[in-house]
Amino acid sequence: MKYADEFRDKEIALGLAKAIRAETHPEKPYRFMEFCGGHTHAISRYGLEDMLPKNVRMIHGPGCPVCVLPAGRIDMAIRLAERPDIILCVYGDLMRVPGSQGASLLKAKARGADIRMVYSTIDAVRIAEENPEREVVFFAIGFETTTPPTAVMIRLAEKKQLGNFSVFCNHVLTPPAMQNILESPDIRNIGRVEIDGFVGPAHVSTIIGTAPYEFFAEEFGKPVVISGFEPLDMMQAILMLVRQVNEHRHEVENQYRRAVTRDGNLRAKEEVSDIFELRDQFEWRGLGQVPYSGLKLKRAYAKYDAEIRFDMNELLVDDNPACECGAILRGVKKPVDCKLFGTVCTPETPMGSCMVSSEGACAAHWTYGRFRDYQQRRAS
Repeated sequence: MKYADEFRDKEIALGLAKAIRAETHPEKPYRFMEFCGGHTHAISRYGLEDMLPKNVRMIHGPGCPVCVLPAGRIDMAIRLAERPDIILCVYGDLMRVPGSQGASLLKAKARGADIRMVYSTIDAVRIAEENPEREVVFFAIGFETTTPPTAVMIRLAEKKQLGNFSVFCNHVLTPPAMQNILESPDIRNIGRVEIDGFVGPAHVSTIIGTAPYEFFAEEFGKPVVISGFEPLDMMQAILMLVRQVNEHRHEVENQYRRAVTRDGNLRAKEEVSDIFELRDQFEWRGLGQVPYSGLKLKRAYAKYDAEIRFDMNELLVDDNPACECGAILRGVKKPVDCKLFGTVCTPETPMGSCMVSSEGACAAHWTYGRFRDYQQRRAS
């Protein structure tokens, strides 16, 4: 296959759906968590759940980096941006993420804070060069996919000797979150979701490879299939998971072989390990404090760490109690289970981060018409 439309062939998709129906046992549940916002959107966009048997359930996981960022970290960024000597550089999808008490970076910008949307880390470096009299802080966020560009940016700042540049680091790691979902006692108290296997993230896996998932297959007996984003990728990955469950296997399989290897991108991993180190713990929206799941700058690069430079205090704040974003990120609930979904919470008036981010589960359900499920259920 060479072109995108070949990965969206209707007849092949129907053939894969037929194979899934033929190989699933009607009395047996198959519960698979897709750990990537891109996968969640592919499922909604192409209506893949409608092609699956009712006993094959896809569970949305915390695979959206903007969604899992806790409200306290947004509040910290807002306080930083409100300082008159600071320019805060952020990616656009962070602007409307709710902090506490309805606060957001967009509202802070409207009040006069100098917050600038950027498309890449290089943009932030350029702004620091153009404003030597101001402190420029880059709001770094994302999983393993976006961490290497931040590492390269810090190296560039060092090379250019930018004394007015720093990073508010919010990079997080996928494997610790997967482990948290499988074993966290907090989740059991709230309502633990049963998972029979994982659809492993695609972009993350191009960086870290498939090897880190072998722990989950061995320790927890859960199969993992790394999948691409196209509908045929997803359908094939689901079929591979069904076969593993039926055969009582728990292995790591790579459906996305055209982009992912076992070892991943060695150069990117080397850059990250040179610049960053693990935090003892980091708060995730919906998961709470997850040990060794976040990154911070190493001591050698501490001068570029905004939390040290500006003596930023960690803020722990509660989410909107009516918003089910945390439960949705844990896979315990679906967007349509939230009373706010489709009423007061829409893309125009988001109450939670899952409706804000382009990778959020609530945004996916709304964008591709899944909110009609909510309306039909309400009507009945």
